[in-house]
Amino acid sequence: MLKGKTVVLGVTGSIAAYKIAYLASALVKLHADVNVIMTQNATNFINPITFETLTSHKCLVDTFDRNFQYNVEHVALAKRADIFMVAPASANVIGKMANGIADDMLTTTILAAKCPKLVSPAMNTNMYTNQIVQDNLEKLKHYGFEIIDPANGYLACGDTGAGKMPEPETLLQYILRELASEKDLAGKRVLITAGPTQEKIDPVRYITNHSTGKMGYALAECCMRRGAEVTLVSGPVAIQPPMFVDVVPVTSAEDMAREVKTRADSQDIIIKAAAVADYRPVNPADEKIKKKDGDSSIELERTEDILKYLGEHRKQGQFICGFSMETEHMVENSTAKLDKKNVDMIVANNLKVSGAGFGTDTNIVTLITRAGAKELPIMSKSEVADAIMDEILTQIEK
Repeated sequence: MLKGKTVVLGVTGSIAAYKIAYLASALVKLHADVNVIMTQNATNFINPITFETLTSHKCLVDTFDRNFQYNVEHVALAKRADIFMVAPASANVIGKMANGIADDMLTTTILAAKCPKLVSPAMNTNMYTNQIVQDNLEKLKHYGFEIIDPANGYLACGDTGAGKMPEPETLLQYILRELASEKDLAGKRVLITAGPTQEKIDPVRYITNHSTGKMGYALAECCMRRGAEVTLVSGPVAIQPPMFVDVVPVTSAEDMAREVKTRADSQDIIIKAAAVADYRPVNPADEKIKKKDGDSSIELERTEDILKYLGEHRKQGQFICGFSMETEHMVENSTAKLDKKNVDMIVANNLKVSGAGFGTDTNIVTLITRAGAKELPIMSKSEVADAIMDEILTQIEK
């Protein structure tokens, strides 16, 4: 995912420094070229050998180390860097960077770098909220640095509050957002629906389906990494939403229709990946329905067809993509929806095909447009998401 990308990690004197070993390891597993620069104080918290073992690169600490190549090391690394993250970032180093002080390898290198720069403050709560530190963070923002807000929690000093460095997985997501994909969706607003809906029978029971939301969530993450501004309208699911995405939680088909309608006009691309219930109880009970002998029946009514509404009320230039889950005559049934719903593309899959359908980590889909059907091989849902967006961009550019 990060093959050919150079990531520079700047580590300063904070107890959270040990966590960056996990981040460095994760980046290497994604095939990034990882280089670590430490302040002298950071070496009191974690040994440079740890990073050298993980990255297969010399960990830079001393600006005047004589055991380097002929080129000026901090300038050479600054030129190669695709991203520079300082984490944990102490108040001291934040102050130096904000005021152009370059008196060690870390600060000289980051001042020479022109790549995106991310700073993750980590310190005592009172230090973090000190107006001097806050002013320095604002100054860094002014100069184009992105500041990663610290988490709230119990700190090593015994205090509780803001100042805790986010976990390595969170820091990794910031790096992936910058480097994992080309930004071919930059400037686009994309709305995606995902997951099932729940239609109330009584306060205890509801009608739903087997959708897990994995495909819709993979699409949201894909679009975010490709530079889009993403809104994800999601039914109830048991997976973590992707970072940097505006998530709108809903429960019923009526909820989803309302939230989609209010946002539809401002979107460039709409992808309806949710498995919306087709029917709902006409008269949901206010109290739990008690068991009784004999048969029982529930009168149902149709829910609103959200995709059909979007096709009928689409703005000029808007691209609309629907999903179709079939068990037979998949291509024929899905192709008919193009005109019936007035949409541009249908992503179809067959529930009975192994590797496709609800709850799996893979999918086998056919992309149906007015130009024909394109069957894709079995892929992970993240790969399918990329393939869907590639096709949508191809269709938009025609």
